Amino acid sequence: MKLIIQIPCLNEEATLPETLADLPRSLPGFDTVEWLVIDDGSTDRTVEVARSNGVDHIVRLTNNKGLAQAFQAGLDAALKLGADVIVNTDADNQYSGHDIGKLVQPVLRGDADMVVGDREVQNIEHFSPLKKSLQRLGSWVVRAASETEVPDTTSGFRAYNREAAVSLVVVNKFTYTLETIIQAGKQFIAVDHVPIRTNPQTRESRLFPSMWSYVRRNALSIFRIYTRYEPLRVFMLAAAVVALGALVVWGRYLYFFVQGDGAGHVQSLILGAVLFNAAMLLAALGIIGDLLSANSTMLQRVFERVRRIELQLGTPPSHYEPGAKDTGQPPTTGARAGQKTEEREAVRV
Repeated sequence: MKLIIQIPCLNEEATLPETLADLPRSLPGFDTVEWLVIDDGSTDRTVEVARSNGVDHIVRLTNNKGLAQAFQAGLDAALKLGADVIVNTDADNQYSGHDIGKLVQPVLRGDADMVVGDREVQNIEHFSPLKKSLQRLGSWVVRAASETEVPDTTSGFRAYNREAAVSLVVVNKFTYTLETIIQAGKQFIAVDHVPIRTNPQTRESRLFPSMWSYVRRNALSIFRIYTRYEPLRVFMLAAAVVALGALVVWGRYLYFFVQGDGAGHVQSLILGAVLFNAAMLLAALGIIGDLLSANSTMLQRVFERVRRIELQLGTPPSHYEPGAKDTGQPPTTGARAGQKTEEREAVRV
């Protein structure tokens, strides 16, 4: 069993050594534990610092593509490097690396495919009361959208088994945290959570300039992700609300019409017709969106099959560079990964 701990990085030369010092080099249940850094177009010495601190593998993106794409690149590389379990953590040392053993336990027991570390945000001292309330509200919305029980949906401290990692596809440009939970819920991936510890804050988050920017972007991301998986429900609900408005306006006109004053309220009749037409358009968008969602599901399955074929063929990771333990060999475990996947498929048959 191989565990790969991946760390997306952007200009993290100052905090990366402390983060790496916290990570384990061995854990019960694993034959090997390796570290993978995804350099998301850093302009400082992040890669050199990673090598000097013993990182085994580096994925060096040519420019800054964003956290979500760096996370996806890390998953792809870890799979091709033969990981049986993948842990994702942040480079700012927010999460305690000593809790990785606890994080992977549900996966090792076979109780979960994906485990999210619960920071228990109500106990984090440097979070303001407003931020704690917004985190709680946002997590409740994501839980409802994903039909999961994850209490801390924005936590980036996560563990994935091989099958979950193969099936996940991140298309959101801003964040992977919300999309992967909603996607996991819709794909019936077994999701669990465990309480984890956090370290003192080392710096402010770079993902968003302000709290309200964070709320706006996350709210938009949740809406877009959920609509991609449940377009019929979203647009039919909107159509029902607008149609109800049309009925209310028409009821008002009917009331005055019965009173003999219909001519003075023709505007209500026109407004009701406009609202009814809008409701029909929203319903049509729901039907079209549902058809597109089915097509998106098929494309996702094709992507998963392509990824499995790449693993069977031993395709090397993209943008890969060896880390500190370069033995002069190619990224080794691609062939082993393909063999493992082939063996799993044979067992299923």
